[in-house]
Amino acid sequence: MTDAVYDQRRGRLQTYFNATAMDAWAQLTSDAPVSRIRQTVREGRDRMRDTLLSWLPQDLSGARLLDAGCGTGALSVVAAHRGCAVTAVDIAANLVEIARERAPAHLAPGSITFQVGDMLDPSFGRFDHVVAMDSLIHYPTQQIVNVIEGVADRTDRSILLTFAPQTPALTVMHGMGRLFPRTNRAPEIIPVRPSALVYAIEQSRPLRGWKVARTQRVSGGFYTSQALELVRR
Repeated sequence: MTDAVYDQRRGRLQTYFNATAMDAWAQLTSDAPVSRIRQTVREGRDRMRDTLLSWLPQDLSGARLLDAGCGTGALSVVAAHRGCAVTAVDIAANLVEIARERAPAHLAPGSITFQVGDMLDPSFGRFDHVVAMDSLIHYPTQQIVNVIEGVADRTDRSILLTFAPQTPALTVMHGMGRLFPRTNRAPEIIPVRPSALVYAIEQSRPLRGWKVARTQRVSGGFYTSQALELVRR
């Protein structure tokens, strides 16, 4: 269930990715040359995507996966090639259109269904795995937990997500708004304390049937993000 804070932040993100930074993110997620700063972000995102994919079974035949905040679809394509039926969801219609255009014509043995919408929409159905890569970095701790709760009751095996870990360097960098140039600056990224997030998950009544299994930080240049894996007890 969403609330006013979640809805407000989601609205800003939707506007940002649909208009302000669509071209920048399309370039960032391609093979086109980018600035040194954005190259470190690209490399960091590649490493994080590889980390999350390594936490999923190599053989995903017959599994259903929700790529929550799919962006331009790179993770969805790899999962589909492993045999997964992927539902790739993003609030930004323009990014979903880019993802559709970039997806290979042949995804066998799996498939991808691209959708514009909110990851919490129950109409998308049940999944074996949910992956939310860098789609929750704009939310505070309790909002992240609320989102996890929102997908947990229709997820059977694992929930993989990333968040912005609270470190001195990251807090200063994000506080100064220097992750991207002023002309296409993203909505605020909110660093959270890893221990506080894990504690909030452990204290959540709706998540009693889940436990934190793995966590790993990816950091380099202007990219810092931390992966977290939740599995059924």
